[in-house]
Amino acid sequence: MISFKKLEFGAVTAIFLLLIFPLLFRSVTDNVFEMQHSYGYKFHQYHQVFDYYIHYLLPSLAHITLVYAAFLFTNMVVVPIFLERQRWLPGLLLLAATVLILFTGIMVAYSYYYGYLLGVYSSIRGAHMYFAKSAFSTTMFYTIIYVVYYAGKHLYFQYVRGRKLLMNEPFVAVAAWIALLVFAVGIHSRILFILVACGGPYYAAVGYVWYTKIFPRYEKVHLRKWILARDVFLTSFIAGFSILLLTLAIRQERPAETLALMLGLFAVQLLVLLPITWWLYVARENRVATMLNLQKALGRSAADLDFLRSQINPHFLFNALNTLYGTALQENALNTSEGIQKLGDMMRFMLDENHLEKIALRKEVAYLHNYIALQRLRTQASPDIQIDVNINEDHCEHAIAPMLLIPFVENAFKHGISLRNRSKIAISLSCDKERIYFDVYNTTHARPDNDIERGPGIGLNNVRDRLSLLYPQRHELNIRQTATEYFVHLTIHVS
Repeated sequence: MISFKKLEFGAVTAIFLLLIFPLLFRSVTDNVFEMQHSYGYKFHQYHQVFDYYIHYLLPSLAHITLVYAAFLFTNMVVVPIFLERQRWLPGLLLLAATVLILFTGIMVAYSYYYGYLLGVYSSIRGAHMYFAKSAFSTTMFYTIIYVVYYAGKHLYFQYVRGRKLLMNEPFVAVAAWIALLVFAVGIHSRILFILVACGGPYYAAVGYVWYTKIFPRYEKVHLRKWILARDVFLTSFIAGFSILLLTLAIRQERPAETLALMLGLFAVQLLVLLPITWWLYVARENRVATMLNLQKALGRSAADLDFLRSQINPHFLFNALNTLYGTALQENALNTSEGIQKLGDMMRFMLDENHLEKIALRKEVAYLHNYIALQRLRTQASPDIQIDVNINEDHCEHAIAPMLLIPFVENAFKHGISLRNRSKIAISLSCDKERIYFDVYNTTHARPDNDIERGPGIGLNNVRDRLSLLYPQRHELNIRQTATEYFVHLTIHVS
């Protein structure tokens, strides 16, 4: 509704300017003495003094400005804020005051515009009565026009807009046609008014057939240019010939002039209307295709993210429980309780933070510390396992999608720890104002064929997919692997 109000304001203001501009333009460019004669002949006829500015320009500007202001105040304030909310008393009082001010202003403008009537009526009272009656009729006319407009707008929003029965392009065409009509009236061009009034509906009908029938049939059915050219020509010929016969039947004099006019309309139809209509049709089809692609991509991305998260969370919980099981076998109650506390913190993170689109990086780092602490419990009895962690949280006030870093660490412990061979894991994280830098290094060891941890797992594949979905063109993931070592370098552009 807000966008429609902006459209209303823009359209009414455009009409207002189209009416004001010709008045001001003529007052600057035309000869004042010629305008005195053109607009003041009735004043001279009844021996009244005429001044172009006082008796024509200023009353006309005042009339147009009053109608413009009354429409905006009624349509933007009185009706939506008071009457539509059933605040009847202040609404009706404001509406009555608006109508009264409009009536008074028009009456005063008419007293100058039709000032020559002071020389026609035998008394000044008679002339002022005429001004009042004319202003009353004009005010009632504007009131009826607004009621019809409001009723049409109400019907549009209630019965049409939700069903998408109308397109934007016809509204634009009708608005352009009305604007040209108003401009023709403003500059007092009878020829332009006739051409626009007659040619507008004709071109609209032909363009509508092309837009809704001919072009879709070409694009979606046959894709043959000669059939498209045939249909366009036949449509133009039938419409033009029908209008020609109708015009000759109504206006029998000067058939050659009528024929030349129709040939001109036909030429404009092919040289101007045809490319504009084709451009509008292609633009609409491109918009529709873009919207469908975005909707599909959005739905696919949301589904993929939900699926990936559902895969990741149970996987980590399974690994954490295995760690606690190994710790309990060592019969160290203190370490076991510490492990349970770490696991509780991790589960709380999953329940409270993991469903969010973004979280503070410090929360992801806290989860990372808990995970590493759990793994240290499992490996602390082995002196040949080295775990180095270098996390610098300076400048790390960024937000990040949850569970992006832990899969790399989990993969390092999964493939880099061996209780029989020397093992090393190195984890580092740092930030600047625009990026997050994350590095993981681990040794690799061959796994027995019956090891349940054998194979790449789902963690790294999921995090690759999530990075592609969440940070397209804004991340760098480099993975290098040798027979005994595994390197991961991740850079995320978060700004």
